[in-house]
Amino acid sequence: MGATTDKVKGTANEAIGNAKQGIGEAVGSDKLKGEGAIQEVKGKGQQALGDAKEATKDAVNKAADAANKNL
Repeated sequence: MGATTDKVKGTANEAIGNAKQGIGEAVGSDKLKGEGAIQEVKGKGQQALGDAKEATKDAVNKAADAANKNL
């Protein structure tokens, strides 16, 4: 997956996780609150992965640009 895909999926999982936690709180379901918390953390991890991929790509591009200037 690309950086943007990871970020979008991460944002969606985080939002769904928050919603599950809210619904779990409203209906008194510890299970649903727990599932929501796990999904929220998963989303944050996906976003972090997307950020890392983007940073790596940017670093590689800068290195390539610098190498091309030295040719």
